[in-house]
Amino acid sequence: MYLTINYPKGSLNRTFQNSNKKQKKSVTFANRGMSFEAEINQTNQYYLDKGIAVIHKKPTPIQIVSVDYPKRSAAVIKEAYFKEASTTDYNGVYKGKYIDFEAKQTKNKTSFPLSNFHEHQIIHMKNCLKQDGITFVLIYFSTNKRYFLVSASVIINFWDKQTIEGRKSIPLSDIEKKGFEIHPGFVPRIPYLNILDQHFIEGDYFNGE
Repeated sequence: MYLTINYPKGSLNRTFQNSNKKQKKSVTFANRGMSFEAEINQTNQYYLDKGIAVIHKKPTPIQIVSVDYPKRSAAVIKEAYFKEASTTDYNGVYKGKYIDFEAKQTKNKTSFPLSNFHEHQIIHMKNCLKQDGITFVLIYFSTNKRYFLVSASVIINFWDKQTIEGRKSIPLSDIEKKGFEIHPGFVPRIPYLNILDQHFIEGDYFNGE
């Protein structure tokens, strides 16, 4: 038995031989193997397409030093460096509010290492909070397959205390208590705006601890 696949936009048709007499139903595993960043980007694209919010990943500015041209139609960057320290991963606007957040993940099962943050990111989140921006961190425990939204103020509190208490991580139990668990869906994949509606915009929790 032969199967003909028609490709769009004028692409050539191709014929493949199918050795199975009975056709099996195709099984689609949506989002299988998708990275945490890709899940967030998919979610933000959904929000944008539906006119719900405008939130984008921030580009990281780099200074190109050397470029190679193996052929005229392509260029390969051979050497480059970051022009400045990055702040957080995403920002935008939702319901007239400035949204700014970082996305982090860990394989740890019981805690989140503070070493995943840089000091300039903490300073940036503090500055956003001073301007009443809605600032938070999306955390993914990849081994446990659990997603959380944690206010920046909670992260900052643990960060500032680490030099005093010597604690180098945030226990999962504290994240469960002080943060909000996000249950992933199909579309959008990481519905974090539901948390903002319930606790940060319409609720009485505004970047508190």
